[in-house]
Amino acid sequence: MTTKRVVVRKDSGLYAYERALARAGLTPVAGADEAGRGACAGPLVAGAAILSDRPSARITGLRDSKLMTAKARERAYDEIVDKAVAWSVVVMPPQECDRLGMHVANLAVLRRAVQRLDVEPAYALTDGFGVDGLGVPGLGVWKGDRVAACVAAASVLAKVTRDRIMVEADQEHPGYGFAIHKGYCTGDHQAALERLGPCQIHRFRFDNVRRVRVGAT
Repeated sequence: MTTKRVVVRKDSGLYAYERALARAGLTPVAGADEAGRGACAGPLVAGAAILSDRPSARITGLRDSKLMTAKARERAYDEIVDKAVAWSVVVMPPQECDRLGMHVANLAVLRRAVQRLDVEPAYALTDGFGVDGLGVPGLGVWKGDRVAACVAAASVLAKVTRDRIMVEADQEHPGYGFAIHKGYCTGDHQAALERLGPCQIHRFRFDNVRRVRVGAT
């Protein structure tokens, strides 16, 4: 499938990609992003969103989810769910991440999120990676969650969903600190991993998890 290239200035604002694609006759535009790719525990989560072009439907304070406070992300999440033309969230368990490998898993979860939208987009923007097999033209955008509103919205959906899952995981698997580090490879997480051994939501393809597992056998 032929992909139209869209060039926008980095300082053109968060809605620049959507405006440029609209001028090219490509609407609606979906954005997709993931959360948890670098974590050694917990699921990989992808969000996808199509936002309205109405000024009244703009999401308050929307930006890259990693630059927002937890409270701001929660508020934005509720607004996205309420105002978006369409949105979706896909959760891939750690066992599937291990089976596929993280790069393939990342592409797969982004693809599923776009394909699960109730409204078919004319174009899809994915954060970082170009993703084949979307069924529509698309483009991978470096730091897309900072330059495209639909990708930023997708990043909020993915991160809030994953953070909630990891808070629940902290209750199910106490002692690892999942509610704090969300499964990423911090010093405290590694210390808990070495003390307790891995649990069922750890990703055993990660070297730090595999070393602990091998050392325990």
